[in-house]
Amino acid sequence: MATEAAGIDRPLLVDDFLQRRRYQLQLADAAADEHTLVCLPTGLGKTTVSLLVTAERLHQAGGKALFLAPTKPLVQQHADFYREALSVPDDEIVVFTGDVKPDDRAALWDDARIVIATPQVVENDLVGNRISLRDVAHLTFDECHRATGDYAYVYIAERYHTDAADPLVTGMSASPGGDTEEIETVCENLGLVNVEVMTEEDADVDEYTHDTDVQWEQVTLPDEVLDIRDALNEVITDRLEKLKQLGVTNTTNPDLSQKDLNKMRGQLKQMMDNDQSDGYKGMSTHAEVMKLRRATELVETQSVESVRRYFERQREAARSSGASKASQRMVADPKVREAMRKAESFDGLHPKFSKARILLAETLGINGGERAILFTESRDTAEALVEFLSASFDVRKFVGQGDKEGSDGMSQTQQQETLDEFKNGEFEVLVSTSVAEEGLDVPEVDLVCFYEPVPTAIRSIQRKGRTGRQAEGKVVVLMAEDTRDEAFFWISRRREKKMASQLAELKEATDDIEENVGDDGQAGLDAFGGGSGSEGGADAEAGLEESADAIDEDSDDEAADDDAGLTDFAAEAREGEDDESDESEASGEGEADDDDADDDGVVATAGVDDGVEVVVDQRELDSSIAKDLSTRDGLVTRLETLAVGDYVLSDRVAVERKSAADFVDSMLDGDRSMFEQIGELSRAYARPVMVVEGTNLYGQRDIEPNAIRGALASLAVDFDVSVLRTEGESDTTELLATIAKREQETRDREVSVHGEKTTKTRAEQQEYVVSAIADIGPVTARTLLEHFGTVEAVMTAPEDDLLEVDGVGPVTAERIREVVGSEYE
Repeated sequence: MATEAAGIDRPLLVDDFLQRRRYQLQLADAAADEHTLVCLPTGLGKTTVSLLVTAERLHQAGGKALFLAPTKPLVQQHADFYREALSVPDDEIVVFTGDVKPDDRAALWDDARIVIATPQVVENDLVGNRISLRDVAHLTFDECHRATGDYAYVYIAERYHTDAADPLVTGMSASPGGDTEEIETVCENLGLVNVEVMTEEDADVDEYTHDTDVQWEQVTLPDEVLDIRDALNEVITDRLEKLKQLGVTNTTNPDLSQKDLNKMRGQLKQMMDNDQSDGYKGMSTHAEVMKLRRATELVETQSVESVRRYFERQREAARSSGASKASQRMVADPKVREAMRKAESFDGLHPKFSKARILLAETLGINGGERAILFTESRDTAEALVEFLSASFDVRKFVGQGDKEGSDGMSQTQQQETLDEFKNGEFEVLVSTSVAEEGLDVPEVDLVCFYEPVPTAIRSIQRKGRTGRQAEGKVVVLMAEDTRDEAFFWISRRREKKMASQLAELKEATDDIEENVGDDGQAGLDAFGGGSGSEGGADAEAGLEESADAIDEDSDDEAADDDAGLTDFAAEAREGEDDESDESEASGEGEADDDDADDDGVVATAGVDDGVEVVVDQRELDSSIAKDLSTRDGLVTRLETLAVGDYVLSDRVAVERKSAADFVDSMLDGDRSMFEQIGELSRAYARPVMVVEGTNLYGQRDIEPNAIRGALASLAVDFDVSVLRTEGESDTTELLATIAKREQETRDREVSVHGEKTTKTRAEQQEYVVSAIADIGPVTARTLLEHFGTVEAVMTAPEDDLLEVDGVGPVTAERIREVVGSEYE
């Protein structure tokens, strides 16, 4: 067999490792010349294309290459492939995930030739000034359709085009977007000016693909399951009637569209902004509707076991301290309690379970297949399926890394071991949540079964890409009759057809699209800083598609969101929920928390010595402020885990930032009140600042405005804190940059994370000592000193005498005596 290394003289490639494929060479040659979007069907070697470009680039330009992939398993998989395919020492191909400590990453970066990383880690290291992209000669964005909104890819691309001496970007995806506009947005966000598309119809590609038979199987829900759903729908109708009375909806149909629910939420938010009490009541009722819809979704499309577990979580939430009224009302409603009892007493089998077992028996038994994958949205369902199917087949689960209530996640090592065992034929059925959909090199399988349809074209294509790579494969979609399953199927099918036709059109019209993204992309680059089966009858399809139209009215707005999944109908029901879905693991969301768990005290190492410095607490990375500050000319950001404050702007100025909602919440927080935080801040810095962000401070929750004014007055008068208001994150960014420049350039002050208080008067020192006792604060400290006269007298005062002081109650008096009189341990 001819090989890539033997057929073409390409440096850095291991001899005879890569199979020669003309379409890959063609794509790689194009991508080596310009910033390029490479569109290639799943399983046809997009990673090989990037590897060829990287090898060429490192040989010609030197420097290093950076490869970004959205999840840890993908990163490890790509690293293994690069180490096998390239004649680069293994220790020069390094992995950056949250499992590698930040100070280790900074050291590894300098010596590496190829870094393969999750984007959240690289984003954090750039914000923290630990690494520099100056010498990166090739940057690859895997699954680049994610480069929208505030996803880390967008920020990293901006920094790369600004910082790199000679940048070259390759974006790779099997499914770049739902329409041409979305594809152009991805190109603009990544600075791509060239688009290369290969479809399965291309002659060079066709010989490596095989037909995939897609069929759908309807199941009929038993009456007992429908009774549970109907009981819940009665409650939804009742709650919608209440919302109708508020004038935010004109329907009580429990099957109303998500668009209608979102519109309702917007109207209620507007009522809250106008301080209308009905807005708060309505929002709580709306939250209850969303929770109930989630329950009906589970019972219709997943299993009775899933809804049983959901109800149990809701009961626990309702019993917890600080439980929402929506949760409490829902679990107390007689109809909901009836539905709970029905779910708990149901001892039958969900018809999807039976159908899945039959399909596996046909594929693996009768037809002599070797492997099958069963995808589901719900981890609860995945675990129930593994238990059920294990009686007939050798089955393993594949879920995300996060632990859920009552369910342990899988470590990265466990995930890789499971995939290796599946590839080696050690078991025959993999039951996976959405974490295995995207990009993972799951071995060739004979059957891909969708436990439920997914309503986005991107995710549907990703799932089906697991079969049909080397031989004919089959995809089966399970659908519960007369449920949202059917609507989701037709939405997905319509979008897939649309995407396929758009990719074909994209291939035909690449010149025009390149002209559009070229013009816009060049403007963007200038702004960055430079750089170059059986489907049923036609009548049935028409009827079901018609029923989906209302749901899909503005579905194109969501088509690019490949993380939407089954919950396009009830996404907001998950707000604040401990849900069983593994969506976040598939998308990489939440990984940033893990990635920087060890960021304590890490000092920047990227070598920017000049400029104004802002030290950022790593917990502020959830906002856009740190990223925006890091892109400012003449301004350097550094990440640390700060003991007090969110931003340090000099040796005397530190800032605590709170949104308007956080400000009000912290007034009511019994564990760590805002005044304790500010007390610590004012003890460490001479000029403490509180930034309150947002324009609706007095419209948060049901709090008397004078109570909020009182808190603001106390901060300014009692704590000597400057309270500054900003309209939003961009306004806060401007304010922080202004203060930092004023302090460091105009005042010539340095930055110190430990602060530098000015010399206190004797009275201030006495107040400081007393206020530190049991965190009683400056106001009570002054009262105690005025009553007893000296610090010593305060320290030795018995509890009864302390109680005579105005403002000192039994709890405070007890705490003072406990701190002062207890033995030091």
